[in-house]
Amino acid sequence: MKEQQIVLDIKDKPNLLTWLTLSFQHLFAMFGSTILVPYLVDLDPAVALISSGLGTLAFMLITKGQVPAYLGSSFAFITPIIVAKASSGVGAALVGSFLSGLVYGIIALIIKGTGHKWIMKILPPVVVGPVIIVIGLGLAGTAVDMATLNGEEYSLQYFSVAIITLLITIIASIFFKGFFNLIPVLIGIAGGYLYSLAIGIIDFSTVIEAKWLQAPNFILPFVDYTPSINMDIILLMVPVCVVTISEHIGHQLVLGNVVKRDFIKEPGLHRSIMGDGVATMIAALIGGPPNTTYGENIGVLAITRVYSVFILAGAAVLAIVFGFIGKISAFISTIPTPVMGGVSILLFGIIASSGLRIMIENKLDLGSKRNLIISSVILVIGIGEATIKYGGFDLHGMALAAIIGIVLNLVLPQKDDETIKNEHA
Repeated sequence: MKEQQIVLDIKDKPNLLTWLTLSFQHLFAMFGSTILVPYLVDLDPAVALISSGLGTLAFMLITKGQVPAYLGSSFAFITPIIVAKASSGVGAALVGSFLSGLVYGIIALIIKGTGHKWIMKILPPVVVGPVIIVIGLGLAGTAVDMATLNGEEYSLQYFSVAIITLLITIIASIFFKGFFNLIPVLIGIAGGYLYSLAIGIIDFSTVIEAKWLQAPNFILPFVDYTPSINMDIILLMVPVCVVTISEHIGHQLVLGNVVKRDFIKEPGLHRSIMGDGVATMIAALIGGPPNTTYGENIGVLAITRVYSVFILAGAAVLAIVFGFIGKISAFISTIPTPVMGGVSILLFGIIASSGLRIMIENKLDLGSKRNLIISSVILVIGIGEATIKYGGFDLHGMALAAIIGIVLNLVLPQKDDETIKNEHA
């Protein structure tokens, strides 16, 4: 089969009209997910847009303009941020996010000095796959609550909004062609919003009152809170880096396969991880959620065969500009909870399914008792939110599952010829 021709390569600069059009396409691809995370953790979506744009530009500088990636809000940090805010306030959650970005930087420096093989060894598919499944399924309850609850009360009306939104998103994903097939989440949100408007659950007063140009609700250190570091926040937020770095490695491998380059070697895994870390620190400093490379935008690259970093940089600039338009920020805030709940049902499920896909594509043999044990323990500990508490020490859920998975992978014998099938033969 003849290989499809590249339309624009990584360093190719498009003409202005193509540049703007394709940048908007990438903006739409990441938009739904990027505003969903701050919506769930009660941060300003406008700040999330700005931090995603700034983070993407920083990532491109650090990777020497060689990696065509867009960075948006990370789903892995949703639960830790909610817990941190509830226990210690928004300032503590942002400090934890900043520390997580700092850990990225430290790991990047270690990889630069020692090479990347060791981190690929401790994060094989048998660990990465189940951990990503935990990210998705661990948020399942959140999605269902958003879809069905009006406050603390069950609402059939709200559930109808969620189901309509979900159905529209599925139809757009399966049956729409071309450009519209790239933005099913955005189409689903728009359809759910129109249905919500028809049944009268949307209030436009905030949009009417908002200014066209308006500063977002930045949350700045030493202005809105006094940063302080405590062990509870470190143990709650920093271990999530195990999860997000494994997700990052997966994205770099997939992206490299799409554009036919080895980004692990050049510009190097240390540069891309450092870019992720700096983007997360930038977000934390202005009140946005942590950032990560986005699979949605990798999908756009694969479909369009347009790999130009100039187009992704254009999307980043557009995201920053959108963040300062008050009418847009106010409009985003009017999106009803069940609309976001409807798309969350699909998005969180897709995250879980992508973990399963990693295991399948790497031909992980679950007939091997070693693999079965590692994956099973990760799934139950992660989804069950198992917790280790001792004095000020508190490690739970996804992070605990990832750490235990890594330990099991390192200590259990690598060679396991005896399978479950043989055992029952």
